[in-house]
Amino acid sequence: MSLTPIAAGFIPLVDAAPLIVAKELGFAEEEGLDLSLERAPSWSTLRDQLAFGQIQAAHMLSPVPVASYLGLMNGLPKLQVLSVLSMNGNVIGVSPNMAALLEVRGYGFDFKDAKAAALAVASLPKPLRIGVPFYLSMHSELVSIWLNAVGLKAGDDFQIQAVPPPLMAQAIKNGDLDIFCVGEPWGSVTVDTANGTLILPGAAIWTAAPEKVLATRADWAEQNEDTALKLIRALWRAGQWLDQPSKHVALAEVLARKDYVGVNSDLIDRALTGRLVLNSAGANKHHDNFLRFHTEGATFPWQSQADWIAERLKARHGTVDDVAASEVHKIFRSDLYRRALGQLGAPMPLSNSKIEGGLTESTEVRAVTGSLSLGQNRFFDGQTFDPQR
Repeated sequence: MSLTPIAAGFIPLVDAAPLIVAKELGFAEEEGLDLSLERAPSWSTLRDQLAFGQIQAAHMLSPVPVASYLGLMNGLPKLQVLSVLSMNGNVIGVSPNMAALLEVRGYGFDFKDAKAAALAVASLPKPLRIGVPFYLSMHSELVSIWLNAVGLKAGDDFQIQAVPPPLMAQAIKNGDLDIFCVGEPWGSVTVDTANGTLILPGAAIWTAAPEKVLATRADWAEQNEDTALKLIRALWRAGQWLDQPSKHVALAEVLARKDYVGVNSDLIDRALTGRLVLNSAGANKHHDNFLRFHTEGATFPWQSQADWIAERLKARHGTVDDVAASEVHKIFRSDLYRRALGQLGAPMPLSNSKIEGGLTESTEVRAVTGSLSLGQNRFFDGQTFDPQR
Protein backbone atom coordinates (compact mmCIF):
# COMPACT_ATOMS: atom_id res chain seq x y z
CA MET A 1 0.00 0.00 0.00
CA SER A 2 1.41 3.37 -0.94
CA LEU A 3 1.37 5.84 1.87
CA THR A 4 0.47 9.53 1.69
CA PRO A 5 3.41 11.62 2.90
CA ILE A 6 2.70 14.32 5.45
CA ALA A 7 5.16 16.41 7.45
CA ALA A 8 4.24 17.70 10.91
CA GLY A 9 6.18 19.93 13.26
CA PHE A 10 6.41 19.92 17.01
CA ILE A 11 8.11 21.62 19.95
CA PRO A 12 10.03 19.34 22.36
CA LEU A 13 7.33 19.06 25.04
CA VAL A 14 5.58 16.15 26.71
CA ASP A 15 2.32 17.24 25.10
CA ALA A 16 3.76 16.62 21.63
CA ALA A 17 3.25 12.94 22.48
CA PRO A 18 0.15 12.34 20.27
CA LEU A 19 2.12 13.08 17.10
CA ILE A 20 5.17 11.12 18.27
CA VAL A 21 3.10 8.10 19.31
CA ALA A 22 1.05 8.22 16.10
CA LYS A 23 4.31 7.79 14.20
CA GLU A 24 6.22 5.45 16.52
CA LEU A 25 3.38 3.03 17.25
CA GLY A 26 2.13 2.90 13.68
CA PHE A 27 -1.26 4.61 14.10
CA ALA A 28 -0.44 6.98 11.23
CA GLU A 29 0.74 4.19 8.97
CA GLU A 30 -2.40 2.17 9.67
CA GLU A 31 -4.35 5.16 8.30
CA GLY A 32 -2.20 5.17 5.15
CA LEU A 33 0.01 8.08 6.17
CA ASP A 34 3.80 8.36 5.95
CA LEU A 35 4.13 10.80 8.86
CA SER A 36 7.47 12.59 9.20
CA LEU A 37 8.13 14.76 12.25
CA GLU A 38 10.25 17.90 12.42
CA ARG A 39 11.35 19.32 15.76
CA ALA A 40 11.28 23.15 15.88
CA PRO A 41 13.32 25.34 18.26
CA SER A 42 10.58 27.88 19.02
CA TRP A 43 6.88 28.55 18.54
CA SER A 44 7.53 31.40 16.12
CA THR A 45 9.62 29.07 13.93
CA LEU A 46 6.95 26.38 14.01
CA ARG A 47 4.21 28.90 13.18
CA ASP A 48 6.16 30.17 10.18
CA GLN A 49 6.99 26.65 8.95
CA LEU A 50 3.28 25.87 8.93
CA ALA A 51 2.19 29.20 7.47
CA PHE A 52 4.69 29.00 4.58
CA GLY A 53 3.91 25.36 3.74
CA GLN A 54 7.20 23.78 4.84
CA ILE A 55 5.09 21.38 6.91
CA GLN A 56 1.43 20.46 6.53
CA ALA A 57 0.42 20.10 10.19
CA ALA A 58 1.70 21.14 13.58
CA HIS A 59 1.51 20.65 17.33
CA MET A 60 0.37 24.21 18.05
CA LEU A 61 -0.56 26.55 20.89
CA SER A 62 -4.36 26.79 20.84
CA PRO A 63 -4.51 30.63 20.60
CA VAL A 64 -2.33 30.80 17.46
CA PRO A 65 -4.97 29.65 14.93
CA VAL A 66 -7.51 31.97 16.59
CA ALA A 67 -5.06 34.87 16.36
CA SER A 68 -4.48 34.07 12.66
CA TYR A 69 -8.21 34.40 11.98
CA LEU A 70 -8.45 37.65 13.95
CA GLY A 71 -5.65 39.20 11.90
CA LEU A 72 -3.12 39.30 14.75
CA MET A 73 -0.35 37.50 12.84
CA ASN A 74 0.88 40.17 10.43
CA GLY A 75 -0.78 38.86 7.29
CA LEU A 76 0.22 35.20 7.67
CA PRO A 77 -2.27 32.68 6.22
CA LYS A 78 -5.25 31.60 8.30
CA LEU A 79 -4.89 28.37 10.27
CA GLN A 80 -7.48 25.85 11.41
CA VAL A 81 -7.79 23.37 14.28
CA LEU A 82 -8.59 19.75 13.42
CA SER A 83 -8.53 18.41 16.99
CA VAL A 84 -7.29 19.21 20.48
CA LEU A 85 -4.07 17.34 21.29
CA SER A 86 -3.89 17.94 25.05
CA MET A 87 -5.55 19.66 27.98
CA ASN A 88 -3.56 21.39 30.74
CA GLY A 89 0.09 20.37 31.38
CA ASN A 90 1.68 23.72 32.28
CA VAL A 91 3.35 24.74 35.53
CA ILE A 92 3.93 28.14 37.10
CA GLY A 93 7.11 28.66 39.09
CA VAL A 94 9.23 31.35 40.64
CA SER A 95 12.91 32.24 40.74
CA PRO A 96 15.04 31.42 43.80
CA ASN A 97 14.86 35.03 45.02
CA MET A 98 11.08 35.18 44.71
CA ALA A 99 10.69 31.78 46.40
CA ALA A 100 12.76 33.03 49.34
CA LEU A 101 10.52 36.12 49.67
CA LEU A 102 7.37 33.99 49.55
CA GLU A 103 8.74 31.67 52.22
CA VAL A 104 9.60 34.59 54.52
CA ARG A 105 6.04 35.85 54.12
CA GLY A 106 4.61 32.48 55.16
CA TYR A 107 3.33 31.20 51.82
CA GLY A 108 2.46 27.50 52.06
CA PHE A 109 3.46 26.21 48.57
CA ASP A 110 0.46 23.84 48.47
CA PHE A 111 0.52 23.61 44.64
CA LYS A 112 -3.28 23.78 44.32
CA ASP A 113 -4.85 27.02 45.59
CA ALA A 114 -4.68 29.46 42.67
CA LYS A 115 -6.20 32.38 44.58
CA ALA A 116 -3.78 32.02 47.50
CA ALA A 117 -0.87 31.79 45.07
CA ALA A 118 -2.03 34.91 43.21
CA LEU A 119 -2.34 36.90 46.45
CA ALA A 120 1.13 35.75 47.49
CA VAL A 121 2.60 36.74 44.12
CA ALA A 122 0.85 40.11 44.36
CA SER A 123 2.93 40.84 47.47
CA LEU A 124 6.22 40.52 45.56
CA PRO A 125 8.21 43.51 44.23
CA LYS A 126 6.80 44.83 40.95
CA PRO A 127 6.79 44.92 38.02
CA LEU A 128 7.13 41.14 37.87
CA ARG A 129 8.98 39.73 34.86
CA ILE A 130 7.06 36.65 33.71
CA GLY A 131 8.40 34.26 31.08
CA VAL A 132 6.00 32.34 28.82
CA PRO A 133 6.86 30.33 25.69
CA PHE A 134 5.03 32.63 23.27
CA TYR A 135 2.96 35.78 23.58
CA LEU A 136 -0.02 34.17 21.79
CA SER A 137 -0.40 31.20 24.13
CA MET A 138 -2.63 29.65 26.76
CA HIS A 139 0.20 30.43 29.18
CA SER A 140 -0.30 34.16 28.58
CA GLU A 141 -4.06 33.89 28.98
CA LEU A 142 -3.92 31.83 32.17
CA VAL A 143 -1.32 34.09 33.79
CA SER A 144 -3.31 37.19 32.84
CA ILE A 145 -6.69 36.06 34.19
CA TRP A 146 -4.96 34.69 37.31
CA LEU A 147 -3.21 37.94 38.19
CA ASN A 148 -5.96 40.26 36.94
CA ALA A 149 -8.29 38.55 39.44
CA VAL A 150 -6.26 39.97 42.36
CA GLY A 151 -6.01 43.43 40.84
CA LEU A 152 -2.65 43.24 39.05
CA LYS A 153 -2.45 44.98 35.68
CA ALA A 154 -0.35 43.92 32.70
CA GLY A 155 2.35 46.45 31.94
CA ASP A 156 2.21 48.19 35.32
CA ASP A 157 2.41 45.22 37.70
CA PHE A 158 3.67 42.42 35.47
CA GLN A 159 5.37 42.14 32.11
CA ILE A 160 5.06 39.02 29.96
CA GLN A 161 8.16 38.02 27.99
CA ALA A 162 8.48 35.25 25.38
CA VAL A 163 11.12 32.62 26.14
CA PRO A 164 11.31 29.31 24.16
CA PRO A 165 10.56 26.39 26.53
CA PRO A 166 14.06 24.80 26.41
CA LEU A 167 15.58 28.19 27.37
CA MET A 168 13.34 28.86 30.38
CA ALA A 169 15.74 27.33 32.93
CA GLN A 170 18.64 29.41 31.63
CA ALA A 171 16.54 32.59 31.83
CA ILE A 172 15.82 31.86 35.50
CA LYS A 173 19.46 31.01 36.13
CA ASN A 174 20.53 34.30 34.51
CA GLY A 175 18.15 36.28 36.72
CA ASP A 176 16.18 37.49 33.68
CA LEU A 177 12.79 36.39 35.07
CA ASP A 178 10.91 36.41 38.37
CA ILE A 179 8.16 33.96 37.36
CA PHE A 180 7.78 31.40 34.59
CA CYS A 181 4.85 29.54 33.08
CA VAL A 182 5.86 26.68 30.79
CA GLY A 183 4.87 23.22 29.61
CA GLU A 184 6.57 20.12 30.93
CA PRO A 185 9.27 18.92 31.16
CA TRP A 186 10.79 22.41 31.10
CA GLY A 187 9.33 23.46 34.45
CA SER A 188 10.89 20.38 36.04
CA VAL A 189 14.16 21.10 34.24
CA THR A 190 14.06 24.60 35.75
CA VAL A 191 13.62 23.09 39.22
CA ASP A 192 16.49 20.65 38.74
CA THR A 193 19.01 22.92 36.99
CA ALA A 194 18.13 26.51 37.98
CA ASN A 195 16.78 26.10 41.52
CA GLY A 196 13.31 27.25 40.46
CA THR A 197 10.28 26.49 42.63
CA LEU A 198 6.92 25.38 41.26
CA ILE A 199 3.93 27.04 42.89
CA LEU A 200 0.95 26.03 40.74
CA PRO A 201 -0.17 23.75 37.91
CA GLY A 202 -1.94 25.58 35.10
CA ALA A 203 -4.92 23.28 35.72
CA ALA A 204 -5.48 25.04 39.05
CA ILE A 205 -6.46 28.18 37.09
CA TRP A 206 -8.65 26.43 34.48
CA THR A 207 -9.23 22.72 34.88
CA ALA A 208 -10.06 22.18 31.19
CA ALA A 209 -7.74 24.45 29.24
CA PRO A 210 -7.26 23.35 25.60
CA GLU A 211 -3.48 23.60 25.59
CA LYS A 212 -2.18 22.24 22.26
CA VAL A 213 -4.10 21.61 19.07
CA LEU A 214 -3.51 19.94 15.73
CA ALA A 215 -3.28 22.90 13.35
CA THR A 216 -3.08 23.11 9.57
CA ARG A 217 -3.39 25.89 7.06
CA ALA A 218 -7.04 26.48 6.24
CA ASP A 219 -6.46 26.03 2.51
CA TRP A 220 -4.53 22.77 3.05
CA ALA A 221 -7.41 21.27 5.06
CA GLU A 222 -9.87 22.21 2.31
CA GLN A 223 -7.72 20.75 -0.49
CA ASN A 224 -6.64 17.60 1.38
CA GLU A 225 -9.71 16.63 3.35
CA ASP A 226 -9.20 12.87 3.09
CA THR A 227 -5.64 13.19 4.47
CA ALA A 228 -6.91 15.50 7.23
CA LEU A 229 -9.52 12.92 8.29
CA LYS A 230 -6.87 10.19 8.40
CA LEU A 231 -4.62 12.35 10.53
CA ILE A 232 -7.45 13.12 12.99
CA ARG A 233 -8.12 9.38 13.36
CA ALA A 234 -4.45 8.50 13.85
CA LEU A 235 -4.04 11.11 16.59
CA TRP A 236 -7.29 10.14 18.29
CA ARG A 237 -6.06 6.55 18.56
CA ALA A 238 -2.68 7.77 19.77
CA GLY A 239 -4.40 9.79 22.49
CA GLN A 240 -6.45 6.76 23.51
CA TRP A 241 -3.17 4.83 23.99
CA LEU A 242 -1.53 7.72 25.82
CA ASP A 243 -4.07 8.02 28.60
CA GLN A 244 -3.44 4.45 29.79
CA PRO A 245 -1.20 4.68 32.88
CA SER A 246 0.28 1.26 32.04
CA LYS A 247 1.90 2.82 28.94
CA HIS A 248 3.63 5.69 30.71
CA VAL A 249 7.01 4.03 31.36
CA ALA A 250 7.37 3.08 27.70
CA LEU A 251 6.11 6.49 26.62
CA ALA A 252 8.63 8.34 28.78
CA GLU A 253 11.45 6.35 27.20
CA VAL A 254 10.27 7.21 23.68
CA LEU A 255 9.82 10.92 24.42
CA ALA A 256 13.24 11.07 26.09
CA ARG A 257 15.02 10.38 22.79
CA LYS A 258 17.21 13.19 21.49
CA ASP A 259 15.14 13.58 18.33
CA TYR A 260 12.01 14.18 20.41
CA VAL A 261 12.07 15.91 23.82
CA GLY A 262 15.67 15.01 24.65
CA VAL A 263 15.64 15.00 28.47
CA ASN A 264 15.87 12.24 31.07
CA SER A 265 12.78 10.02 31.15
CA ASP A 266 12.43 10.62 34.90
CA LEU A 267 11.61 14.27 34.19
CA ILE A 268 9.01 13.29 31.60
CA ASP A 269 7.45 10.81 34.00
CA ARG A 270 6.58 13.63 36.42
CA ALA A 271 4.14 15.16 33.92
CA LEU A 272 2.66 11.81 32.95
CA THR A 273 1.94 10.80 36.56
CA GLY A 274 1.03 14.30 37.77
CA ARG A 275 3.51 14.04 40.66
CA LEU A 276 5.72 17.11 40.35
CA VAL A 277 8.91 17.83 42.26
CA LEU A 278 8.43 21.40 43.45
CA ASN A 279 11.90 22.48 44.53
CA SER A 280 15.52 21.47 44.80
CA ALA A 281 14.88 20.05 48.29
CA GLY A 282 12.69 17.41 46.67
CA ALA A 283 9.28 18.45 48.01
CA ASN A 284 6.64 16.99 45.74
CA LYS A 285 2.90 17.17 45.17
CA HIS A 286 0.46 15.21 43.07
CA HIS A 287 -2.20 16.95 41.00
CA ASP A 288 -5.06 15.02 39.46
CA ASN A 289 -5.87 16.12 35.95
CA PHE A 290 -2.41 17.60 35.46
CA LEU A 291 -2.27 16.61 31.78
CA ARG A 292 -4.91 14.83 29.67
CA PHE A 293 -4.66 13.58 26.12
CA HIS A 294 -7.92 11.77 25.45
CA THR A 295 -10.37 11.03 28.23
CA GLU A 296 -13.63 12.90 28.91
CA GLY A 297 -13.93 14.60 25.55
CA ALA A 298 -10.44 16.11 25.67
CA THR A 299 -9.78 15.90 21.92
CA PHE A 300 -13.06 17.39 20.65
CA PRO A 301 -12.45 20.85 19.09
CA TRP A 302 -15.19 22.71 20.96
CA GLN A 303 -16.10 25.91 19.15
CA SER A 304 -16.72 27.55 22.53
CA GLN A 305 -12.99 27.14 23.19
CA ALA A 306 -12.26 29.23 20.08
CA ASP A 307 -14.78 31.85 21.23
CA TRP A 308 -13.22 32.02 24.72
CA ILE A 309 -9.73 32.44 23.28
CA ALA A 310 -10.97 35.16 20.90
CA GLU A 311 -12.60 36.99 23.81
CA ARG A 312 -9.33 36.85 25.74
CA LEU A 313 -7.22 38.00 22.77
CA LYS A 314 -9.64 40.86 22.20
CA ALA A 315 -9.31 41.87 25.85
CA ARG A 316 -5.52 41.82 25.76
CA HIS A 317 -4.95 43.27 22.29
CA GLY A 318 -7.81 45.75 22.18
CA THR A 319 -8.90 46.18 18.58
CA VAL A 320 -9.65 43.10 16.52
CA ASP A 321 -11.92 42.60 13.52
CA ASP A 322 -15.40 42.26 15.09
CA VAL A 323 -16.76 40.33 12.10
CA ALA A 324 -13.86 37.87 12.33
CA ALA A 325 -14.41 37.56 16.08
CA SER A 326 -18.06 36.63 15.50
CA GLU A 327 -17.05 33.89 13.05
CA VAL A 328 -13.88 32.58 14.69
CA HIS A 329 -15.57 29.48 16.14
CA LYS A 330 -15.64 28.04 12.60
CA ILE A 331 -11.90 27.41 12.59
CA PHE A 332 -12.28 24.75 15.30
CA ARG A 333 -13.34 22.12 12.77
CA SER A 334 -15.75 20.04 14.79
CA ASP A 335 -17.40 19.09 11.47
CA LEU A 336 -14.23 17.37 10.21
CA TYR A 337 -13.68 15.77 13.61
CA ARG A 338 -17.19 14.29 13.58
CA ARG A 339 -16.72 13.05 10.01
CA ALA A 340 -13.38 11.44 10.81
CA LEU A 341 -14.37 9.67 14.01
CA GLY A 342 -18.08 9.02 13.64
CA GLN A 343 -17.33 5.83 11.70
CA LEU A 344 -15.12 4.58 14.58
CA GLY A 345 -17.97 4.88 17.05
CA ALA A 346 -16.30 7.63 19.05
CA PRO A 347 -18.82 9.39 21.34
CA MET A 348 -19.86 12.73 19.88
CA PRO A 349 -21.52 15.56 21.82
CA LEU A 350 -24.89 16.87 20.67
CA SER A 351 -23.56 20.42 20.33
CA ASN A 352 -20.29 21.93 19.08
CA SER A 353 -20.23 24.45 21.94
CA LYS A 354 -20.66 24.38 25.68
CA ILE A 355 -20.46 26.73 28.64
CA GLU A 356 -16.78 26.94 29.58
CA GLY A 357 -16.18 26.83 33.32
CA GLY A 358 -19.60 25.33 33.91
CA LEU A 359 -18.85 21.85 35.31
CA THR A 360 -17.74 21.50 38.92
CA GLU A 361 -17.23 17.75 38.49
CA SER A 362 -17.09 15.08 35.79
CA THR A 363 -20.54 14.76 34.27
CA GLU A 364 -22.26 12.24 32.00
CA VAL A 365 -24.18 14.01 29.20
CA ARG A 366 -26.27 12.84 26.27
CA ALA A 367 -24.33 12.22 23.08
CA VAL A 368 -25.27 11.56 19.46
CA THR A 369 -25.19 7.89 20.37
CA GLY A 370 -25.44 6.97 24.04
CA SER A 371 -23.64 9.26 26.44
CA LEU A 372 -20.34 11.06 26.85
CA SER A 373 -18.42 11.85 30.02
CA LEU A 374 -17.12 15.41 30.24
CA GLY A 375 -14.39 16.27 32.72
CA GLN A 376 -14.49 18.97 35.37
CA ASN A 377 -14.44 22.38 33.68
CA ARG A 378 -14.10 25.32 36.07
CA PHE A 379 -12.11 28.50 36.47
CA PHE A 380 -10.46 29.14 39.83
CA ASP A 381 -12.51 32.29 40.40
CA GLY A 382 -15.84 30.65 39.57
CA GLN A 383 -16.45 32.60 36.38
CA THR A 384 -18.15 31.00 33.40
CA PHE A 385 -18.13 31.78 29.68
CA ASP A 386 -21.32 31.29 27.67
CA PRO A 387 -20.58 31.68 23.93
CA GLN A 388 -24.27 32.40 23.22
CA ARG A 389 -24.29 35.64 25.22
